[in-house]
Amino acid sequence: MLKKKIAFIGPGVMAEAMIAGLLNKKLAKPENIIASGPRGERGAELRKKYNIKATTENASAVHEADMVVLSVKPQRLSEVMKGLKGVRADALVLSIVAGASIRKISTGLKHKAIVRSMPNTPGQIGEGITVWTASKEVTEEQQEMTRSILGALGEEVFVEDESYLDMATALSGTGPAYVFLFTEALIDAGVHMGFPRRIAEQLVLQTIKGSASFYQYAGRHPATLRNQVTSPGGTSAEALYYLEKAGFRTAISRAVWAAYQRSLELGKEKPGHLHESPDEEEK
Repeated sequence: MLKKKIAFIGPGVMAEAMIAGLLNKKLAKPENIIASGPRGERGAELRKKYNIKATTENASAVHEADMVVLSVKPQRLSEVMKGLKGVRADALVLSIVAGASIRKISTGLKHKAIVRSMPNTPGQIGEGITVWTASKEVTEEQQEMTRSILGALGEEVFVEDESYLDMATALSGTGPAYVFLFTEALIDAGVHMGFPRRIAEQLVLQTIKGSASFYQYAGRHPATLRNQVTSPGGTSAEALYYLEKAGFRTAISRAVWAAYQRSLELGKEKPGHLHESPDEEEK
């Protein structure tokens, strides 16, 4: 990996997380990384922060790259691919673009070795999880490169079936948004009862962190753990009754399904028919 040249097309939040992870784990040298995007000031920011190279010319960025990371918004992918001429035949193209199939990227770039992946935002601190798959032309060496670069973000899971990528987009890719909304709701409930916001935030954050850690440690079904803290006629039983009555479980299921359907739509719609998605913000 240290000798490989890596080009990031779309220097957004996730691209920066990958760059930081690679450098922190000493998997790549700064001089072998280049970030390309339309805003020169963003490139200058990354160059100053990580001592990498930066450009606004995508074609020049990929010219000598061993790996090209596509990290643009789904709405811009088709346009960006038109300008990506000159990707080396032996280069690996790694996409983190939601909804973009291997076939779409392969056709748009006229390139065969494609990895499609779906990371999530906790990857910015090395606590993310990425689901990925690869075209049959991706070599074993390139698969190991992929594991290294995605492993810099946290855990990685390889799947044979590409359809799992749209499911992962809805579950783990968008998942942090669900957790943040739930966290916000709990904090606001605490403030509503009378807690200072600072204390409410501390209570909620540690409760969520502790519950996730305990679930991982216990290795039991979440329903079993929930039952352990639900005494007959107690406070938990009362709260859970109202959550079920309000359709909490159904709302979560429908939200994930809606995100899944949107991921499928992103892969099918034509440029110009796509509306901006708040889940795919670039910095």
